[in-house]
Amino acid sequence: MDRIDIHVGVQRVKYEEMISDRVAESSDEIAARVTAARNIQLKRFAGTGIYCNTQMTHRQIKTTCLITAEAQELLRQVFEKMKLNARSYDRIIKVAQTIADLSGEKKIGANRMAEAIQLRVAVSEQS
Repeated sequence: MDRIDIHVGVQRVKYEEMISDRVAESSDEIAARVTAARNIQLKRFAGTGIYCNTQMTHRQIKTTCLITAEAQELLRQVFEKMKLNARSYDRIIKVAQTIADLSGEKKIGANRMAEAIQLRVAVSEQS
């Protein structure tokens, strides 16, 4: 299970949500965000032989990913508390970078790091 980067539980949709007038993000809008994120990654890795965040090595993570101090501290606390390994550390940052790319953010902030940790820790807890 530690080789799976993202683990998402899906809960049953509530009736109130089914009848809600709230407009959800359309498939076209989501596709546009994904395309924009992929273009960011292609530009980021131009000339390196890789084309997306998941292919980064530990060294590339250290030189490429801009992580705020708050995000780094959050990751440190979780790393120590959950006794995560080096693979988990790298994969959390890769997922956080992808989330930041999808949001059009240049730095990985604490909120994006928290999202990535939440997606990763669910896997660690089941192992």
